[in-house]
Amino acid sequence: MATGPAGHTSQVPVAAANDATDRPAQDAVVARARTGSEEAWEALYAGAYPKLLAYARRRLPTLDHARDAVAETMTRAVASIDSWSGAGAGFDAWLYGILRHVVVDSRRASRREAPARGTDLPSGGAEPEDHAQPHEPLLQTEDAVRLRAAYAGLNVEEQEILELRVVAGLPADQVARVLGRRPGAVRMAQSRALARLRRLLHEQAQ
Repeated sequence: MATGPAGHTSQVPVAAANDATDRPAQDAVVARARTGSEEAWEALYAGAYPKLLAYARRRLPTLDHARDAVAETMTRAVASIDSWSGAGAGFDAWLYGILRHVVVDSRRASRREAPARGTDLPSGGAEPEDHAQPHEPLLQTEDAVRLRAAYAGLNVEEQEILELRVVAGLPADQVARVLGRRPGAVRMAQSRALARLRRLLHEQAQ
């Protein structure tokens, strides 16, 4: 059994709730959530939260903004779950699609509230001190400094492709659904992003 965000014990395994490779199991959890099962929603939330937060932290100025974005994403998911048919790319891609819209809304709101603060991160730019990198597990190596610098040299689109494919672990068809692109285009973009990352690492080693 798993413990949900509210501290309740859930009868739904968290792994099944957020396993893009086991669609039948995940779909069964989502089906229970659609009936109003609190345990199912807690399992979905607990399973999706870490990766959704990592994605949001990469795009928003503070940890609080990122947490709020994830909370808003799940609120919208609960409110619109009846619109999810179970077909297509899957529940994970649906959640990331919602989160992308929430992030855009949050950044627009931040610009309206403080236009001079510069909350938008430039392409490949440095992040605030409290911004944990979503690709942190990849950076716990002896080449961490070089990899971090090379990753920062990628453009926003390249970073997002790698985050969704490598960090979030979404299949190409789900990433395509999130980004509004074809799976083949996603695979090609990923290949190019990885090639550029390797090239940047090689240049640093010279």
